Formats: sequence, structure tokens, C-alpha cells
Amino acid sequence: MTSGAPTAAASRPAEPELAAVHDWWRAANYLAVGQIYLQDNPLLTEPLVPAHIKPRLLGHWGTTPGLTFLWAHLNRVIARRDLEALFVTGPGHGGPAVVATAWLEGTYSDRFPAVSRDAAGMRRLFRQFSFPGGIPSHAAPETPGSIHEGGELGYSLAHAYGAAMDNPDLLVACVIGDGEAETGALATSWHGNKFLDPATDGTVLPILHLNGWKIANPTVLARIPERELRALLEGYGHEPYFCDVTDVEAGDPMAAHARMAAVFDRVFDAIERIRSRAARGEPTERPRWPVIVLRSPKGWTGPARVDGVPVEGTWRSHQLPLTRVREDSEHLALLERWLRSYRADELFDAAGCPRPELDATLPRPARRMSATPYANGGELLRPLRLPELGEHLLDVPAPGSVRVGATGVLGGWIRDVITANPETFRLFGPDEVASNRLQAVFEVTDRVFDGERRQGDDHLAARGRVLEVLSEHLCEGWLEGYLLTGRHGIFTCYEAFIHIVDSMLNQHAKWLKVSREIPWRRPIASLNYLLTSHVWQQDHNGFSHQDPGFIDHVVNKKSEIVRVYLPPDANTLLATMDHCMGSRDRINVVVAGKQPAPQWLDPDAAVAHTLRGIGIWDWASNDAGTDPDVVLACCGDVPTVETLAAVTLLRHHLPQLRVRVVNVVDLMRLQDPREHPHGLPDREYDALFPPGTPTIMAFHGYPWLIHRLTYRRADHDDLHVRGYIENGTTTTPFDMLMLNDLDRFHLAADVIDRVPGLGVRHAALRQHLLDERLRCRAHTRRTGEDAPDIANWVWPG
Repeated sequence: MTSGAPTAAASRPAEPELAAVHDWWRAANYLAVGQIYLQDNPLLTEPLVPAHIKPRLLGHWGTTPGLTFLWAHLNRVIARRDLEALFVTGPGHGGPAVVATAWLEGTYSDRFPAVSRDAAGMRRLFRQFSFPGGIPSHAAPETPGSIHEGGELGYSLAHAYGAAMDNPDLLVACVIGDGEAETGALATSWHGNKFLDPATDGTVLPILHLNGWKIANPTVLARIPERELRALLEGYGHEPYFCDVTDVEAGDPMAAHARMAAVFDRVFDAIERIRSRAARGEPTERPRWPVIVLRSPKGWTGPARVDGVPVEGTWRSHQLPLTRVREDSEHLALLERWLRSYRADELFDAAGCPRPELDATLPRPARRMSATPYANGGELLRPLRLPELGEHLLDVPAPGSVRVGATGVLGGWIRDVITANPETFRLFGPDEVASNRLQAVFEVTDRVFDGERRQGDDHLAARGRVLEVLSEHLCEGWLEGYLLTGRHGIFTCYEAFIHIVDSMLNQHAKWLKVSREIPWRRPIASLNYLLTSHVWQQDHNGFSHQDPGFIDHVVNKKSEIVRVYLPPDANTLLATMDHCMGSRDRINVVVAGKQPAPQWLDPDAAVAHTLRGIGIWDWASNDAGTDPDVVLACCGDVPTVETLAAVTLLRHHLPQLRVRVVNVVDLMRLQDPREHPHGLPDREYDALFPPGTPTIMAFHGYPWLIHRLTYRRADHDDLHVRGYIENGTTTTPFDMLMLNDLDRFHLAADVIDRVPGLGVRHAALRQHLLDERLRCRAHTRRTGEDAPDIANWVWPG
């Protein structure tokens, strides 16, 4: 929002200006109703008949007129003050409103020329809505001006704050439905105002739209006294501005416009004062940003009564005020009267084009909310300047000769990413950056916090590149909003608790899937998860912190969208993150431990292995030039350690056994190439895992996921997977592995069980391995720590 814009105090809206706003609102409402009901006769040039009505009526009217009302009034303010604005639609099924406004502004026809700005295009606009082969009933990637999937109840305000970060000239108007306001994610999102800097970030204007009803129940915030609602919003740190149009007479709509315009002018004057003080560098306490509370009738301007019962202003208008339009002549007549009440002939010419007077009310084309490049972030995206890997890769003279924490090494690289990209990259996480050993970033930046700061706070400042708040929902929403408006970031989280955002990941994945199919949607930076403090090393936490199942959730998404990486050491982690940060339109999940662990690959080998995604570790194998007797595969840092420890046991006790070690970094390499673009061709997979040869795999997550990914492969029955089987507690790292049968002794025993001929000849060895498990468990129970030969194990080379 530009600080030099004229204020509304100098020029209050005149009656003709509000009349123009009203006409534009009428046109948007007409187009919205037409989308819900009509497949033909868009301008009502003939009486409505059942054939003009869609056979399946799908859509939501109740929230729509409030959204078009707000859009029309925002356009007036944008045009007056020459603002750059983004409209985030929180109410679940507001699609008719935002599609109508985009068509009225001309953007829809620019993006979809077949939906022209005339009667033919209007017919297409109506017919495609909630129709097979058409568009959804909510704001979606197909909707110009949208960054927010309308069905994502609870996430709108978080997305709005993420969009505003590092965009000082941007106003984000976020409409929050009163049903949506009941969700936990939204309740947390009100605190976003403590994380915006008025000098370097944009402005978020929350607009709480109270129309009183959900599908069948009243909404909570619409039924509490205004003083209580005011106190709630003031408690969140906002200055509330109320606009109530529920008592406006049907014949006097201008009164509603006058009230709304007056509130908007006061609000934008207040915003201008805040931003002007910040631009001048005047010291100030955290600003109390405005929030608007709009009360309007649900289903406003729709049928007042249907079948003798009230509809407008009640829950009955939530979806379809008229449900039997094709088969009930009275409903058909009511629909026609409803549509004609907007007097479309005054708004559109004979050809179906919006009359010039409507266009005169709009902001200039570059400022129209449906056309803002902030809603198509790829248009604004600049590649990250990524540090040279060579400056951060570890010198590993021999496998296992160095022992460090992988994420600690990565922290130095992320520090340099922040330094090189001071306005386009942020690190998000729920109070875990230091816990996850990424604290090197605090050498160059701080945690953002615009609340009260006290002496002794740790790296806390009004400005910084690290966003920490103890809400995974909020971190996810901020990052999504940041990415969707053309920037980059990483979300770091404890592995077990990333499940909190499962549904948010779902929606983002769906958004990416659809947007990739829309030519004008430009690719955005990938959503990158770094999951650490993972299942296998929870020394201070127990069963509640032990869950690797986010991987399973992710791989259910479309294969062109998702990638899962489990680098075994620091160098492969660095190479993996370097790749992920340069990717587009992906969801990348990287799982890596933070505890000190052996490092396996030198820089060149690590980069090459990461690029391959899977490969034989010759230095750990002894099958060179021959067919292996068994393949020991590993995926994940701790499973890799246990696999190599099992190899040392086999070398000692069964030196004649030919063992091949295969390590997997890119999980999707295991899948059939017909199922995932990263999948290995069958001949390459069979070269690594020869058919007829037993494969014992140690996997970081739930073992059945590997079977899902490999079920098409030859001799799948020869594959035996060990992983997490939902056994856990607060215990030592090795005891945790034994609880889930992923320890080195169990892996070695699996080899004896599965390689033909070994079981009978080496029954005593198998018994010895199981006795070793008992010894190690007894040691933990007696001393509280793992046995020294386990804790201090090193690869013998």
C-alpha cells in the first residue's frame, strides 16, 4: 500500500459514486445466480423454461452476495487510492462471487478467451459452473485472482499473512466466513498481526463476514453480544470497525452502500496513518491493525420466502434457495423474478457486454484484484541464489570416519541461503529451529516477533527471516501464502507432529495438480518440508513423538507433485536440499536426523548418489563380479547405520556370504515408472535387486509402504521389509530399534532365515544374534543407556 496515496477524508463518496458501486454489485449478483442455475438464456431474452435450467443444481448462494458486496467496495477504494490488492476468499463455496467479479473485470475472458465478455461467453460462464468438464463451485486455481482453495476452511487468514510478508506495497483483504471462524486454524491465525512489520511487509485487512448461519446451525460469533466480539478482536490486537446492514430496507440498498463506504474510508485512513508512521521510521508500539466486521443477511437479495417459509437471512439460503426449479413451476417463476430483480438489461447491452458505466467503476487494469500478479506468484518468482555446495560439504576421508549431526551441517547452508536472499526466502517452524540444530541461521538473522520483547530474549526482533510459532497450521499457512505469491521457503518440523497439517498438504497438492494444467498459471517454488527429531531418536520424548507416517500420506498424492527423500548423511542432505530448493510445483519431503551420526560419503560420491537417488555402495558390498546371495537395502539415516552394522556381523560370522548393499535416497525410485516419473525402469531395478535373490530392506517408516511402492516388481515375494511397527516409548535409540525389530541383530537373523541353506546350517548363529538382543535390552534396563559396543560402533572399513 503506497504511503503517498490520497486519503478518503479529503473526498467522501458521493451518491453517483455509490450508485455505480450498487450497479456493479447488481451485475455481479446476477452473474452469480446465473452460474448456479442457468445453462442457457443468459440474458433472459425469453421466459425461463425448464430446459434453461441445469439438470444438477450445485452451488452455494448464502455467502455470495456478501462477497460481491465487499469486492465492489474494495474496487472503489483501490481505484481512489491506487492500491495493489489481493482478495482472499475464506468462505467455503464463494466461487460464484469471485468468478463473476473476474468476468466483470475482464480478466476471466483474458485468461479464458472462449468465455468471452458477451452473451455467448456469459452462457459458457453459466454452463461451466459445477458442471461436468467445467469448474468447481469454490475459488480454485481456475479462478483468476485466487491463491486460496475455497474449501480450505480455516486457512484463509494464514494464507493472507504469508502473502503480505516481504510485500510492503500489497494490501491483502481476507474475508473470513463466520463458520470458518470457528475452526482452530483460523483462531490461531489472528495472531499473525504480531509477525508483520509495517515498514517492510504488506497490510492484511481481515474482514469477518457475519451472515449468521452455517448449513443448518447458527454461527458462534454471530450469536455473541457485540461487546464480547469487540473484546475478542481487541484482545487479538486489532481495532474493530463494525458495519451492520441487516436492518436496511430492501427498497433502500443505498443505505447499505453508504455505511460500508464510510467504514472502508475510516479503515483505510487508519491503515494509511500506520504505514506513514512506519515509513518515516517513527518509533511506535505494535500497531493495532483494523479489522472489519460486516453483518449482512445470508442469501442477501435472494428470495425472501419459498414454499411459505423464510429463506433470505436464514440457514435455508446457505446452498440453493430454490431446489426444484425444473419440476416445480412455482420455483421456476420465483427464479425468474429473482433474476429479473437485478434488471440485467440496465447492466448489459444487447450483445451481453457489460455497459461502459460498469467498467468506469473499476480500478485501472493493472490494479484489478482478479488480475494481480500476486495471485499468480510464478509471474513474480525469482530463482534463489543458492550457496555453492562445495563450501559446506564435509570432508569424509573414509566411510564412517566422521561423526556429526546432519541438520547441524545443513544449518550453515540455510544461513547462507538467507544471506543471499534477504527478501525472498524465509524459514518456518513451530519453535524448533534450534531444537532441530539449525541454529546457525541466527548468526545472520532473528526470529520475527512484533509483540513485547524483553531483555534476555533469544534472537527476537521485529524483522528477521525465521518465523516460529507453536502452531503447525500457522507455519504451513504462512509458507503456502508466501510461496503462492512468488517466494521461497522451508518448513522444518518434528516428524511426528507434521501430521497436524495433513489436510493443508492435501489442499496444496490439489492446487498444484490443477494449476499445472492451466497454461496461464506460472510455476511456483516447491513446498519443502524438512522433518527431523524423527521416530528413531527421541531420547527425551516417547510414543507420542514417534510416527513416520507423514510419508505414507504424501505418497497418496499425484505422482507428478510429490517427492520423498531420506538422505543417509550430511553430504547427501545438503545435495538433496540444494535440488529441492531449485525445483518448482513440487511438494518435497526430506527426512533427516539431528543427532551425531556416522558420515558415509565424500562430497563427489554424495552428490552423485543423490542425483541417482538409489545405488549400490560398493565399499560396503562384497559381491563384486558375482551374483549376490542377498541384498541388504536401506532407506533412512538410522536404518542405514543398522544395515551396515548387520553387514559387519555377517562379514564376521559368514565371510563367504556375498552381500550387496543398496542405499535409497529418493524413495520414489522404488516405484514402477508407470506410477511415478522417478521410478526405475524394470531392467535397472532388477540389476540392483536380482530376481530370485532375497532382499532385506531396513526402512525408516512403516514397512508396508515399501510393499505398496514395489508391488509391480518381479519377484516381489523375495522382498522382506523391516520398519516402524507402532511400538514405542521413552527409551534409548537402540532399544527403540529392537522394539520394532529394525536392529542389526534382527536384520542379520533375517538373512539367515531367507537365504536358502543358511537356516539349518547356522541355527546356532541365529540364536546367538537373538541372545545379543537380550543382552542389549538388559543393559538398557540396568544402566539407562545403550551398551558401549552399540553406542560406540564404527564401520570397520
